[in-house]
Amino acid sequence: MASTFARILIRGATIITMDVQGDVPEGDILVTGDTLTEIAPRIHADDAQVVDASGYIIIPGLINAHMHTWQTALRGLAANWTLLEYFRKMHAGLATVFTPDDLHIATLVGSLNQLNCGTTTLADWCHNNPTPAHNDAAIAALLASGIRAAFFHGTPKPDPQPGQAPFWEVPHPRAEIERLLKAHQGQPLLSVQAALLGPHYSTLEVALHDFAMAKDLGLIASLHQGGGPARTPDGWRKLEAAGLLGEHVNIVHGHALSDMQLQRFCELGMSFSAAAESEMSQGHGHPITGRLRALGRAPSLGVDLESVMSGDMLSQARIALGIQRSLDNVAYRETCGSIPSTSTITTREALSWVTVEGARMLGQQSGIGSLAAGKQADLVMVRASDLNMQPVHDPVSSVVMQTSLANIDSVMVAGRWKKRHGQLLGVDLQPHLAALQVSGQKIAKALSL
Repeated sequence: MASTFARILIRGATIITMDVQGDVPEGDILVTGDTLTEIAPRIHADDAQVVDASGYIIIPGLINAHMHTWQTALRGLAANWTLLEYFRKMHAGLATVFTPDDLHIATLVGSLNQLNCGTTTLADWCHNNPTPAHNDAAIAALLASGIRAAFFHGTPKPDPQPGQAPFWEVPHPRAEIERLLKAHQGQPLLSVQAALLGPHYSTLEVALHDFAMAKDLGLIASLHQGGGPARTPDGWRKLEAAGLLGEHVNIVHGHALSDMQLQRFCELGMSFSAAAESEMSQGHGHPITGRLRALGRAPSLGVDLESVMSGDMLSQARIALGIQRSLDNVAYRETCGSIPSTSTITTREALSWVTVEGARMLGQQSGIGSLAAGKQADLVMVRASDLNMQPVHDPVSSVVMQTSLANIDSVMVAGRWKKRHGQLLGVDLQPHLAALQVSGQKIAKALSL
């Protein structure tokens, strides 16, 4: 919903910029069009619409760095599955019955829920898209939702059929990515990227083809790493020898990487996305957060699967923080025989995983991930006067440790309010929820096939 004012002045908030300016205990934010033009203790702008934000904490829009949004209609269905069950029942089962309409409604409702929870940027890792119509349906849903999105074009993983090559021997369809790039060039809130099988899930020939394609097209190459034995154990070494690794490569999960590999990939500038709750639930192993921190790096975070868990990114930050603190505390006790004198990770660092690091993973640090003049006006207003928030001693800790969906009052993407006073704007949810239910029930029946 666009404002009728050219400028919006958000006044009197506690502002957590996650930028060099630091926190502003009580300050104003001026938005002009889609851009943040000033952040200061007091701003005068007579021509601006004034929004009273006293009693609120403003944070950068959250960034969900990895989610398979096509599974929204299956919420909770995989909550008790291990990773092996998920591969068998989801990819080789339920995924095969999705129509483009199923993909559209799942992606639309999933994206709206992300906005509702305070996520302004979604990396939609779409790997259940057997036809161009599926891709078009998913992208149309992202655009309709109004979220800032990166559409990671993947490929399905069905069981091999007689006479057909198995998915791990099929190169990524470059022509389809090129079609999507041409169709959506210049979209202000959408980019098209590549969700590849990678050497863990494909043959060497396919991995070399796919990584060369991504580099040639200037795309982020994101891939899962972990979950069973690798199909190409020496694939990473050969990809590096071919000059195909670098800052544009994003590893999701990463549990199967050796310490030497992880260090080398950090040296190459590659990024890493963890899905801490999903990984702990389904059997991947402990998130690699601590291993990255030991190398001076940090992960971005993703929900991964709404078929397993909630889509709330602040919950993901809190869970990832708690898991790594626990691992650090246990390691200290085993070494020193006592509880550590202080925590190893601050709540501010955890907040950076769902803001700054998400922007870094997408290569969009200059526009999103923190609040600063000249950046995109993507922000969240947290109602800090609520019962579960008071009193606020440390705003960052209140956001990470206390805030829930109930406190997400307002959400802005590119200068446009997508949520105000606890309600999504410009969308009639009931028809969408009804369509989602019909889709989910139809798909779930495939479990009995």
